[in-house]
Amino acid sequence: MNKPAPCTVPPASAVARLLPGASFFDAWTVPVADPSLSALDLFLKAARRTPRWIDAAMALRNRVVAPFGLKDLGGLAAVSATRAGADYRPGERVGIFTLIANTPDEVLLGDDDRHLKVVVSLRREGAAVVVTTVVHTRNWLGRLYMLPVTPMHKLIAPAFLARLAEA
Repeated sequence: MNKPAPCTVPPASAVARLLPGASFFDAWTVPVADPSLSALDLFLKAARRTPRWIDAAMALRNRVVAPFGLKDLGGLAAVSATRAGADYRPGERVGIFTLIANTPDEVLLGDDDRHLKVVVSLRREGAAVVVTTVVHTRNWLGRLYMLPVTPMHKLIAPAFLARLAEA
């Protein structure tokens, strides 16, 4: 199995323009089993196959942040089992994220809250994909929130992305 690997943010990607001033960003790449799928369909495929431990971590996150007034995002796997990427429109929820922009080669998903703004890009690059996460914290709560999230993200992002390399 091909393992996800850290990489640079594709300079031509729409998410690259969000890098200035970011509090956190990273990018991971992996060859995909079916590169003919659109970027959003690839995201949906991975989300539908989210490892259970990731959704357990999300459930824990939701319980821990509730007393601070942060929203319950649900789980990463909480996407429609049958809805195709072409059926989504900007502004609609796609699991834990809101669809920002969608082209066949790149999808931008995000969440905008009082403590931070996160944008995730999944971009097709030939027979591979690059997933980039960009976070802009807005206040001390956002910076505090990112302390445990940053190391967890470095485990979650590649585990999520690995599902796309599987047939």
